[in-house]
Amino acid sequence: MSEKLIAQVSELLNEEKWTRATLNNYTVANFEELDEVLDKVMESEVQQEVLELTDEHLVHTKNSIIALYLSGVIHMSRQNVDDTNLVTLIEIFSDNHKWGIVEYLCRRILEFGENKFALRTLAESYDSENQQEKKFDIWERLIRIDYDEADIVRHLAERREEDEQIDEAVEYYKKALHRYINKRLFNSIKEVWHKLIQYAPEETEFFYHAESRIAKTVSEERSVQLLEDLFPHFKEKEDWNTSIDILKRILEYDSKNPWARKEIVECFEARFSEHSQLEEYIRLSNLNQSWRNVHDAIADFEKHIAFDQGNFVFHRSWGVGIIRSIKGDEIIVDFARKRQHKMTLKMAVSALDILPKDHLWVLRSVWKKDKLRAKVKKDIVWALKTTIRSADNAADMKRIKAELVPAILTQSEWSSWSTKARNILKTNKIFGVLTDKADHFVVRDQPITLGEKTHNKFKSAKSFFEKIKILEEFMEFMESDEDAGTDSEFFREMFEYFTALLKSSNAVNEFVVASNLIVRKVVDRHPYLNPELDLDFKTLFDQIESVEEVFALLDSSDLKRQFIVDIKDTVDDWPGLYVRLFPYFLSRDIIGELERTGQQDRLVELFTKIYESYRDFREAFVWLARNVTDDRWFHKLNIEYEKILIAMIHLLDLTFRDIDNRKDVSQNRKINRQIHNYLFKDGNVEHYLGQADEGGINRVYTLVSDVKDLDPSIKIELKQKIMDAHPGFRFYGEGEQPDTVSRGGFMVTSDSYDEKTKALKHLHEVEVPQNSKEISEALSHGDLRENAEYKAAKERQEILNANAARMKEELDKATIVRPSDVDSGSVSFGTKVTLATPANGNEEFVLLGPWESNPENGVISYLSPLGRELLNSKVGDALSFTINEREYQYEVTDIQQAEF
Repeated sequence: MSEKLIAQVSELLNEEKWTRATLNNYTVANFEELDEVLDKVMESEVQQEVLELTDEHLVHTKNSIIALYLSGVIHMSRQNVDDTNLVTLIEIFSDNHKWGIVEYLCRRILEFGENKFALRTLAESYDSENQQEKKFDIWERLIRIDYDEADIVRHLAERREEDEQIDEAVEYYKKALHRYINKRLFNSIKEVWHKLIQYAPEETEFFYHAESRIAKTVSEERSVQLLEDLFPHFKEKEDWNTSIDILKRILEYDSKNPWARKEIVECFEARFSEHSQLEEYIRLSNLNQSWRNVHDAIADFEKHIAFDQGNFVFHRSWGVGIIRSIKGDEIIVDFARKRQHKMTLKMAVSALDILPKDHLWVLRSVWKKDKLRAKVKKDIVWALKTTIRSADNAADMKRIKAELVPAILTQSEWSSWSTKARNILKTNKIFGVLTDKADHFVVRDQPITLGEKTHNKFKSAKSFFEKIKILEEFMEFMESDEDAGTDSEFFREMFEYFTALLKSSNAVNEFVVASNLIVRKVVDRHPYLNPELDLDFKTLFDQIESVEEVFALLDSSDLKRQFIVDIKDTVDDWPGLYVRLFPYFLSRDIIGELERTGQQDRLVELFTKIYESYRDFREAFVWLARNVTDDRWFHKLNIEYEKILIAMIHLLDLTFRDIDNRKDVSQNRKINRQIHNYLFKDGNVEHYLGQADEGGINRVYTLVSDVKDLDPSIKIELKQKIMDAHPGFRFYGEGEQPDTVSRGGFMVTSDSYDEKTKALKHLHEVEVPQNSKEISEALSHGDLRENAEYKAAKERQEILNANAARMKEELDKATIVRPSDVDSGSVSFGTKVTLATPANGNEEFVLLGPWESNPENGVISYLSPLGRELLNSKVGDALSFTINEREYQYEVTDIQQAEF
């Protein structure tokens, strides 16, 4: 079948060459027949053979219609966005005005996804045939994928305007304005700006945003010019607040502008015409004097003008008050606890803050508490608007809580209320966020789209990977928000942030890799957005100097997952790379793929590598212990479970020490909790002790008992369970030594005892009070469920309390031994013993207590397994014993009193 099909294609190509068919002989029917051939090619999976045949044919006959068509469609079907041959074909028929065939070919391309060339050509075809409705429909599709197209957007706006669909026309004019700004075409910008003044003058947020972009991309002078054109609308309707805002923006660009200064004085006079002190405050501020800095003059005037009879004020000591009268330079204010208080105007301006009548503090003063609480609980949108505006229209959840709890809501009421409030802040279009602080909410004069809100979060995000996350969120709700499509200016700006980084980068670091991954993710969904960059992963991968370092720095699980998928698809030794990268991506993705593809040797290599260096790969080893020990591939390793437990117990001790030494505290606490849960909460130690032999029980229990910072009750409980299961069980060192240790106690040096006493005193007098202060401060930050500082402080409190209890218990049990108490006739506490080994070497140990133990320097605890074996030995004794599967053979050659 396939050979016959190849022969058929070859015959078609040769027939075309021999007959020299002219363009005029071609119809749509010819291409429909070729599509039938293509269907058979796809079904028989001989695309590559046909491509080779057509490519060879095009070398000799570059304008072969059949070869161009077959090759072009096969390339497009492979989703590699190679439309070259079909574009060539369309241009051939366009030049010959064969519009029916042009339309057919364009639509054939569009079957594989939106395409700028195909849409533009199809629109031109419809225009040539005077099919205007179809042309406009195609234009609608074209502007969604061609960010640079502005004129067509404007034509669509004018079409809606002609049809009196004004709301839709406004949206198109807005889009056209943004695109003209990107092109820096001021004449077009101005024409569209005037259209928007005509149809949507009240959308000041949009005008302000556009004006700020024009100032950056065109010039500040042009922004001033456009604001001057916007101003008359609001002056004519006597909207003095907006008029003043526009004039302030003009003066920010041009503080010497005499027209704007004159106008703002007139607007202030109109706005405050009923104010009793208007003329006096204009005079005091020198607002109409050109020699005075205009911004200082405006600030002075607005401070003074806020003081008028009936206005509310706030004093940091006396709270909320109301101005009763103003006479000359004297102001009389009624505060709740200070009636008829007199102040000079100068003093009032510096000491009082003016509060609007709807300020939350005013409402708390004039409304009954039950009424205000009921209103806040019932109308959350109103409560949020009131609270945010009362905070100078910028507040995060911490500030909102501080205003409401406990003055209005209780802590329990806040918990449920805040959950609803967070959802409203995220979805309600009247709430936006600051462009430089994404966690600070504002109340908008005009509704904000989800797209714009997300864009503002993107701009304010400090972290590169936070920007990645925000773009992915944007893509998730593209379908639900009409202003959040790929054609929106917000999406364009975010997407171009990453494409610009790819264009400008020299070295391949984690940011370049992440940009490549996210851009490819966008292009995979929307091929028409291809930025014409080389996005090939293998090319990028070959330029990475340190794969592990770059991979570890990818601060996104989704990006890491995509990275390892791409490695498997493009790198020959992907299993080896999976082994290398696993410690930096603790996930079933890597383990599962190695297991699924039968890479048993690589799994062994992965586990062995981490097990042998478990101190360095702590988190990875703990993850493996918790997640794979029941897997079939793991059982084939024949690793004794006791070894896993011993390593975990050792890591428990190491993490305790690092926490005490303030080393990577957060990470070590996390690992410590995981190990603790695995060993004790999940019952793995207890389960092992229940089935192990006497040697295994002794080895594991001894290690557990040597973890100094472990809760003593756990040790006691384990020991009791062992004794219950094995009556008469002999633990290492028990039952052989005389009264070296008093019952329940242990021996220490006087120096160690003093140090431990000082440490306990420091803990009680310094660390505990400091922790209490941290908890108090954290409580003031708001919602405890999302309060990381509070959780950390409470965790620290638990650790301090446990440490204090343990230290006190140990001090109570400690017995101080002084040098004069030591008998060097046998190995005991406070002696230095020299041991000869079978290899004719010598080893020296000093036996002291657990507090003084320092094995690296030859000081061991008399309670340790080795110390217990050495106790009571005398010079000349031959010793032979086993500890943790290691055999020891010594001869005692010397015993001396140690220095301590």
